[in-house]
Amino acid sequence: MTQEHRAAASRNPQALDTGTFSFLGRRLVLATLVFCLLFTLTMVTLRTWLAWENNLGEMKAELALIDQVFQNTLSEAIWEMDRESLGKQLASVAQAAPVGRVALKVLRPGQSPEIIELDRYAGRTTDVAPVLHRQLVAEPYAGAHETVGELTIEGDADLLWTRLWGEAFSIFITQIVQSLLLAGLIMTVFNRLVTVHVKHIARHLGELVPQTLNRHLTLQRSVRHQDELSLLESQVNGLQDSLHAHLERQRRDELAMAASRDQLAELVEARTAQLMQANLSLEALSRHDALTGLANRRHFDELKEVEFRRAIRHGTPLTVLMCDVDFFKLYNDTYGHMMGDECLKQVAETLRGAFGRSGELAARLGGEEFVVVLPNVDASQASDAAERLRARLAERALPHIASSISPFVTVSIGVAELDPESMDHFDLLLQRADQALYRAKRQGRDRVAF
Repeated sequence: MTQEHRAAASRNPQALDTGTFSFLGRRLVLATLVFCLLFTLTMVTLRTWLAWENNLGEMKAELALIDQVFQNTLSEAIWEMDRESLGKQLASVAQAAPVGRVALKVLRPGQSPEIIELDRYAGRTTDVAPVLHRQLVAEPYAGAHETVGELTIEGDADLLWTRLWGEAFSIFITQIVQSLLLAGLIMTVFNRLVTVHVKHIARHLGELVPQTLNRHLTLQRSVRHQDELSLLESQVNGLQDSLHAHLERQRRDELAMAASRDQLAELVEARTAQLMQANLSLEALSRHDALTGLANRRHFDELKEVEFRRAIRHGTPLTVLMCDVDFFKLYNDTYGHMMGDECLKQVAETLRGAFGRSGELAARLGGEEFVVVLPNVDASQASDAAERLRARLAERALPHIASSISPFVTVSIGVAELDPESMDHFDLLLQRADQALYRAKRQGRDRVAF
């Protein structure tokens, strides 16, 4: 392979295989030589056959000419019985170039024919040479004709073959020279008209990159009419233009897609933040009472077991306060449900202020009932905290004219402490706190019962 072919192969390893690469011009020359060989064999055979027929015709003509020259002299020699002259003339006929064998049958009345034969083949027989038979007629006087013999002249087969082989060799050499000249001419013309431009096209295509697609292919040749190479040049340039336009559109689309992707990412990020905030808000709403803002029953149920197991595992105290607003139904009937809701908000605000330390949980169980879970707090401390709650609520002085125990809103509080020996789940502790709450109500309300 040439250097440029190796370079093309290095740029595109799958473009060609060095073991199978062949030149179009060489293949064309080989095809031309094969065709010329077959054509030469056919033409040599045909021209040899024509030469053979031509040689046969020429030898027949030569034999006929010899016959015309010697038939009269031979007839006279036989008539005159001049054997010496007859022998010389037969020898002259036999020595002629185209004659291979001559035979003379001498006819005499009342006698057996005498045959005189001169054979150049020395006994060999052949069937390819032409044979001329002639009757010899003597004219002893004017108007008299008498047959005196028969002359047979056979052509020289060796001379015939020699002439034929000479002409066949000349024909063969001529055809071979013509075939070689034709193949060389075809290769030269093909190389100048096709191969050079095909290599140029291959180099051009091998150097193409997206940045050079706008550089058109130009074949360095001058043609008066459009041909296949012109069509190929036009199609390659058209393909480059299409690829260039496609890549430009693709680049613009990629830029637009990148911008859209960034915008979408920003939008998704904003929507995600909003969704996270909404989830947090929803989570807060799902864990807190909508009216009071305290933990709801669901949140209380989730945390009560956690605190219960922690207290059992670590052996720490755990206390629960059950709180109920005194005569709240009468409050609603007197002031209306809107003022009732406002009253509950004030009670919840008091609970948050009294129990805001880490771990302490104040929750609304429903209606006017509230619960407070106090980890690491015993009954005595819980009772003091409950009394502080009553005092803070009293400081608010929320009017309650329907109450029979105070002109202001009051609460009853039940306190229960965890007993690990008798309580194996939190609901028992809650039940004890609820019992203490009812004891506080039976004892006159607005008090803390343990």
